[in-house]
Parts: sequence; C-alpha cells; structure tokens
Amino acid sequence: MVKTGDTIKVHYKGTLNDGTLFDSSEGREPLEFEVGSGMVIKGFDDGVMGMAVGEKKSVNIPAKEAYGEANPQMIFDFEKAQIPNDIPLEVGGTLNMHNGQQTVPVKILEVAETTIKLDANHPLAGQDLNFDLELVDIQAGGNTSVNFEEVK
Repeated sequence: MVKTGDTIKVHYKGTLNDGTLFDSSEGREPLEFEVGSGMVIKGFDDGVMGMAVGEKKSVNIPAKEAYGEANPQMIFDFEKAQIPNDIPLEVGGTLNMHNGQQTVPVKILEVAETTIKLDANHPLAGQDLNFDLELVDIQAGGNTSVNFEEVK
C-alpha cells in the first residue's frame, strides 16, 4: 500500500469536469515520483495514498488542491511596443516572458491597439481536475536495510 516516502509509478489520464483531456501517460512511461515530496500537486499525492499495485482508481481534485484558484493579479496589460514585431500576437496564443532568472508562460487574452492583456496564471488554475489512476509499481521509502554487528 502506498505511503508517504514511497517512490511509485502510476499511469494516469487527467480530464477537466467537462471531459476535456489535459494530460495522459498513455503511450509513455508511467509517471514516477516520491509520494509526499511535493513533486506533484497535493491532490494527486493524496489520491494515490493507500493504493496497491495493479489497483485502478478515479479521483477528483478541487482547484485548491491542484493549481489553486486563478489570481486576478496575474492578469495584466503589457505594452505591445516591448514585444518584437516578428512574434505573432493572437488571442489564445502563448508567449514566454523572461525576467532574467526564469521563464514564465503567459496566455494572450486580448490584443488592443497599443497593449495586450496577458494571463500568467497556470493554465489549469481555477479548474477542478479528474484523474484515472493505475498504480504500476511501489518502491518502499526510507531506509529498509538493517545492519547488525557483534556485541563484545
């Protein structure tokens, strides 16, 4: 049974409440991660707890346990003049903004004459997520070997 600290392999299919597929391990290696380490969203970690190898399960993860609610402060206007002319600006498109240390993907919400409205929220922010899970493997976490020495 899966517990915190175990390294597991799981096949998954992720959908939104309207049935839209947003990710799947189908045709790929199963996702491998250490349970409870923060490598996956909290709801996914919680969803695999207690599963046994070969078990299949469906879980619904509320937005707050997934990518959080959309933050209105992450939606902002940006001057078009600061964007190179060769980059297409189309509503629904994605740009990568660089702040010198990291790259942040932003979605184009509106294109006006001198500005564009951008959304830097995670694409799945504000969405409840549904996962169909199948546990493939468990490697027990922690130190499972024991050493003995002779008492003299």
